[in-house]
Amino acid sequence: MDIVLGATGQVGSGVAKGLLKKGREVRAVVRNGAKARELEKMGAEIAVADYLDREALERAFHGGGTAFLLTPEDPWSEHHIDDVRVMLGNYRESVQASGVNKIVGLSTMGAQLGPGSGDLYASYLLERAFWGLDVEQVFVRPTYYYSNWTGYLDLVKAQGILPTLFPPEMKLSMVSPLDISAYLAEAMVRDAPQERVAEVLGPREYSSLDIVKTFEDVLGRDVALQPIPPDEWGRMLTRAGFTADGIEDLTLMTKAVIDGRTKGERPDPVHLPTDFRTYLVNRLRTA
Repeated sequence: MDIVLGATGQVGSGVAKGLLKKGREVRAVVRNGAKARELEKMGAEIAVADYLDREALERAFHGGGTAFLLTPEDPWSEHHIDDVRVMLGNYRESVQASGVNKIVGLSTMGAQLGPGSGDLYASYLLERAFWGLDVEQVFVRPTYYYSNWTGYLDLVKAQGILPTLFPPEMKLSMVSPLDISAYLAEAMVRDAPQERVAEVLGPREYSSLDIVKTFEDVLGRDVALQPIPPDEWGRMLTRAGFTADGIEDLTLMTKAVIDGRTKGERPDPVHLPTDFRTYLVNRLRTA
């Protein structure tokens, strides 16, 4: 049985569907069972558990062999990293109690930075949560997701505006979350030995200017890039409902990216194929 956490999320749902298409037995562990009906129709077993509830997680992990784990971002938490520590302790206890023998974790580029890196620190903790356990451990560090841009799709279509927290000409490798899901599903079923950490990039680097140009080309309309200076981040995120803790986490992470501290540390990163234009066109077809 493959255990998949975050199975109604962007990446986790792709992992679960990819495994089901491979003919695997999948238990999707979700916080809201009503959101998992599509997976249930595809043949997944559904387990409802809050990741801060150790007993519920232990039941959800029972009988599992391989587990896909993640540390969900929570910009509405007042104590996100404290919650992550509890969550990871529950994961560790559940792995030990269930006999799971392989973990595939969704980490992120920059996970090596440690304290003071905001949301990246959760991935740092994830990669270290299972030291001392006799289980295979694979942690996948993707770069920046294209979906961070398509989250603004309604605004772009309605007002022709694309906000960015990055300097307009700063280039950054970016990747399709669909490619990441497929890569993770393959990592879960692979029998051959794997590197403990895989850093995953897209086919090329993009600047915010490149992204806005692609929106213009695909949508056939003018789009204005709207850089948000750092002194305005707090006000913007407060309006979006972020807590003070959530604002600090995103700010520290974004500054780490801008400062170039999230560059890869491995000499052999994986490059996945989908470019942003292809991703955007497909996203518009399914919108």
